[in-house]
Amino acid sequence: METLKLIKRIAPEVTEIIEKRYLILKSISYNQPIGRRALSNELGMKERTVREEANMLKDQGLLNIDFMGMNITDNGKNVLADLHWIYNGLKGIPDLENALKEELNIKKVIIVPGNSSENRMVLKDMGKITSKILKELLNPKDIVGITGGNTMAVVAEEAVSDKKTRDITVIPARGGLGKTLNTQSNSIAAKLAEQLGGVYRLLYVPDTLEQEALEIMLKNEEIKESIDMINDMNILVFGIGRADTMAKRRNLSEDKIQDLIYGGAVAEAFGHYFDINGKEIWEYKTIGLSLDKFKNLNNVIGVAGGEEKAQAIIAISTLNKDMTLVTDESAAKKILKIAYEATK
Repeated sequence: METLKLIKRIAPEVTEIIEKRYLILKSISYNQPIGRRALSNELGMKERTVREEANMLKDQGLLNIDFMGMNITDNGKNVLADLHWIYNGLKGIPDLENALKEELNIKKVIIVPGNSSENRMVLKDMGKITSKILKELLNPKDIVGITGGNTMAVVAEEAVSDKKTRDITVIPARGGLGKTLNTQSNSIAAKLAEQLGGVYRLLYVPDTLEQEALEIMLKNEEIKESIDMINDMNILVFGIGRADTMAKRRNLSEDKIQDLIYGGAVAEAFGHYFDINGKEIWEYKTIGLSLDKFKNLNNVIGVAGGEEKAQAIIAISTLNKDMTLVTDESAAKKILKIAYEATK
């Protein structure tokens, strides 16, 4: 690591070249086959720059270029894997991870370089890392809960099957929310179970129900068994939501949303709205994992990126210190900036 810092200090142009070529290889690996113009737009680089760099990488045997576009070779994949740690070191990611872990006081922090709000490749990386962490945690008979949302949908997509059969069950941690099928917790749970080689259990209820309706629903044996399984889960993978965004997804009135914002709410988890210090502002009765259950889970993976999620991440991190956080560089730097300004 000290060597990388020295290189960065004495030859910054070298680090720029490494970063440029790493991002080109990585983007091609995600989007292949891809043409130079499309890659230029993807990375925000000049097409001439992409052409020159791609030709150099081809000469090194790292890329193939044909009429369909560019593809990464097996040698390119190996180089890309080796470059990952060098790139992270040059970007100062290890130091950033240590600083954020100390600031949030949680079990583990993993940071992906870049901004997932602006670059889907970063979000896909977060999904890959989350699925890797999850696979390392799994034991026979585990019950894995997962929430809904765009980020969790990417986690399920990136949990590439390793062809193993696992004696695990994946279940939605919450009832259904929103109208998009691919981001529903049921759909995500089914997809993740398939990728992990496990089985899944669905929860056939919306996230919000009146108490009377819930009591009727719980008389259904299949729904009752699903709720019981949620209460028995021992691993949770969840997305961290902003209070205003989640309030809109639940179709709360504008007056209520403004009340929450004026009350200091910055984050939502499992129907509970919190201020930046983790103090509960309001609870919206929902179906699924309870807040008490969340606080007592030992294996919790929270995933969120983009600097707009910084306050929400801070708030949710106060609720369970056993949490592993997978985030991006943008959110991490914003969190540390907020913490620094709070001490001035």
